[in-house]
Amino acid sequence: MKRGERERFLTKSIITSLQRERNAGRSLALLKPDIIEFVAEKKSSSDIDEEAKRFDALRAQGDLFSKQATPYRPCPFRFKYRYRTEDGERFGTCQDWEIEATYFNWSNNYGETKALDQLQRVFGEEYPKKGMLLAMGTHSLYPDTWLINGVIRLDDVRQSSLF
Repeated sequence: MKRGERERFLTKSIITSLQRERNAGRSLALLKPDIIEFVAEKKSSSDIDEEAKRFDALRAQGDLFSKQATPYRPCPFRFKYRYRTEDGERFGTCQDWEIEATYFNWSNNYGETKALDQLQRVFGEEYPKKGMLLAMGTHSLYPDTWLINGVIRLDDVRQSSLF
């Protein structure tokens, strides 16, 4: 979408209270939080092994279309956000595949330390300063737990469109 179209499309769906969404029976939301902190947390080797085993078990089930699955390499870090909404402060793991893919790309090109520094700069400083949304969702087994499913870079809206 063109920038102007994206802004108009998303602006109508932006919320600032997850509790209000839950009370309304909704389980998906585009949240405009105040970002307090972006954290890269090192996973233990047992966490990485367990994640790889879960993926291998899913892949072993086969595919309806018999397509060969791409081998999965778990990311050695969890990326988290501490953020504030109208409901208060929250801390959650970001499950956005793009952050992990960016980590792998930058780590391969620049090394782990520089990759983590760049992730902190982009996702922890630049995006929150310029404007970003968190794509939030719940799981049917845990309807009161909001998960960060994605990060959407969107300039802060200065004035709503009249149309």
